[in-house]
Amino acid sequence: MTNNNGLTVITGPSGVGKGTLVRNLLEDRKDIWLSISATTRPPRDGEQDGKDYFFLNKKKFQDLVANDGFLEWAEFAGNFYGTPRSEVEKKLETGRKVLLEIELEGARQVRKSFPEGFQIFLAPPSFQELEKRIRGRATDSEESIKNRLIRANKELEAQREFDAIVVNDNLNIALLEIKKLI
Repeated sequence: MTNNNGLTVITGPSGVGKGTLVRNLLEDRKDIWLSISATTRPPRDGEQDGKDYFFLNKKKFQDLVANDGFLEWAEFAGNFYGTPRSEVEKKLETGRKVLLEIELEGARQVRKSFPEGFQIFLAPPSFQELEKRIRGRATDSEESIKNRLIRANKELEAQREFDAIVVNDNLNIALLEIKKLI
């Protein structure tokens, strides 16, 4: 297992409980900064630059990509999203722990761009339980659920790439494991 040098990446399939665990972790641990992504999409009502996202125009975003200014980035629905390297490094330099909650492809990019980061894969107790959780949300169409499950299968195949695997069978136990790893 790699030593955690302050940057922790957490990923896992949709429905595994990443958001809930991260919220609970941040409530408990004020010393952890949840990384703020940059995006080229316009702000939604109530969103603030530097709090919800760093809102950039496409040229500025592409300049940062060209100059290795992101730990990871992707294009989605015609907009760019990414984790600004400078913001993460500023926090780490002050001794603050940094958490990135990102998708598998982003985690793979961070592994290349910031290899000293520590990567946690959050796994469900079983694929059947994951499907139950996704269906239990009652927010997605059947087609969307099927797509999430296909993607989840591919993500679960990648879990051995990570420094640690935490199974979210019990929220409190998973939270304790993540706290120990961070």
